[in-house]
Amino acid sequence: MERSSIIIGLFNVEVKSVDHEEIRNYVIQDYNDYINPSLLRLLAFMGVDQVEDTAEGFKIKDIAGNEWIDCLGGFGVFSVGHRHAEIIEAAKAQLDKMPLSSKILLNKQQADLSRKLAEITPGDLQYSFLCNSGTEAVEAALKLARLHTKRTGIIYTSNAFHGKTLGSLSVTGRDKYQEPCEPLLPGCSNVPFGDISALLRAIDEDTACFIVEPVQAEGGVHIPDVDYLRKVEEICHEAGVIFIVDEVQTGFGRTGRMFACDQFGVKPDMMTLAKALGGGVMPIGAVIAKPEIWDVFEDDPLIHSSTFGGNPLACAVALKTIEVIEREDLPLKAAAAGCRFIDGLKKLHKKYPEIVMDVRGIGLLIGIEFPDDDMGALFISTVVSHHILVGFTLNNPKVIRIEPPLDIDDPTIDFVLSAIDESLNDVQELVRSLG
Repeated sequence: MERSSIIIGLFNVEVKSVDHEEIRNYVIQDYNDYINPSLLRLLAFMGVDQVEDTAEGFKIKDIAGNEWIDCLGGFGVFSVGHRHAEIIEAAKAQLDKMPLSSKILLNKQQADLSRKLAEITPGDLQYSFLCNSGTEAVEAALKLARLHTKRTGIIYTSNAFHGKTLGSLSVTGRDKYQEPCEPLLPGCSNVPFGDISALLRAIDEDTACFIVEPVQAEGGVHIPDVDYLRKVEEICHEAGVIFIVDEVQTGFGRTGRMFACDQFGVKPDMMTLAKALGGGVMPIGAVIAKPEIWDVFEDDPLIHSSTFGGNPLACAVALKTIEVIEREDLPLKAAAAGCRFIDGLKKLHKKYPEIVMDVRGIGLLIGIEFPDDDMGALFISTVVSHHILVGFTLNNPKVIRIEPPLDIDDPTIDFVLSAIDESLNDVQELVRSLG
């Protein structure tokens, strides 16, 4: 069958069937020719080179009609699930009115969202800069911290992940990503995550800010001691250092509270947000700060800006997303579902001590640690055979993450745990056979 006839056939109501495998082959070829051949090989190795088609809730269907349970959640994007009906309707309604902003006239949706963020975030956070992604939010936060303090030093934590644009990459703690792009932003240094003494030694008179994730997600789901962030907050305030908390992945219910900051009882000077804020429908990011930091805009209100940031469509979707999260009490659901998942995984840890090194998590941000990267990849390929999507953490590939939509139900959790049990057994038998 010619490629053109397949494509035409997709839009022809008289066509009774379509060769899904042939379409898949064309998509694979296009990935190889026009997108990223190396990524394609990695996905094929893990067994996830099927072509997605439709999605709803915590399930995805590929073009052949196979159903997949999404336990990766777009790396934290789909906290309210795929295609939540109310959020889709909010997007459609705004599309019918005005999707993008004139950038000159005032934007009601942006104003409404910024007010809502000030209401729900911890402490005295008030002013928001809206952008399109988490890495953009981090870029803005670093820039605003330098402008406000008139200092240049930035401290981040080893194994952190804050993004891959040049400034964000400068505070992302993995050599594999940093070294090929050097020289990076000057004045950046790292300290071990959770190490208060190291932070005290690193701060000097030129330190503008300390940026930290409340839970290191891409670092392998590392949860700090309960008092770590409170001590960080005290140290930063005493030194006049801006305390930035990156909640791009942990925000909006993922850890069992609206924000992980709430879990640890801290009130940052700035917070970065993205991922779940877009409701699985629109890309959007934000940095929200205390009022005094916004003095950087007094001399030049356009010292930092974004053409697409704060557009009415993304803001309308984000407002509806927050409404859904609050009304459906998704943080509470995440806490309960996380307990069920983690308890089940800890039992499997005891059952397979040779291959499962650790299980850790908070809410529905959960990591399973294997002895090495290869075994983690092997585990992914076995779980995928049960049509369950999981993925490794970017800075620590031997840790496989479980990060589903927050309303995943108990029967599905139990099914996933059973499939993980079978997968771990298969991995263990293969490892033993190889001696």
